[in-house]
Amino acid sequence: MGVKNITEAEYNDAIKTGKVIVDFWATWCGPCKMQGALIEEKLLPAHPEIEVLKVNVDEEPALAAKFGIMSIPTLLLYKDGKFVEQLVGLTKPDELAAKLA
Repeated sequence: MGVKNITEAEYNDAIKTGKVIVDFWATWCGPCKMQGALIEEKLLPAHPEIEVLKVNVDEEPALAAKFGIMSIPTLLLYKDGKFVEQLVGLTKPDELAAKLA
């Protein structure tokens, strides 16, 4: 399904269906860039059914605060609108896929 940047206004509709990873990140964050590359280069080619939504914490601070995001990268996992898990720090693509299986 690919990667899409979203805002707070789009959040609830964006997580309603399917397997969704919300990636809270920032442009200045090295580990965030590494996580993004792992997702785009390893996870999505093997699992095209997963949608990745990116939230830049510098552009959407209220959304980050709403979910208590204190460290980045932080990933929120959803299946059909239901929260599955929050992961902080680098997470391997196979671990992400297994949690959304």
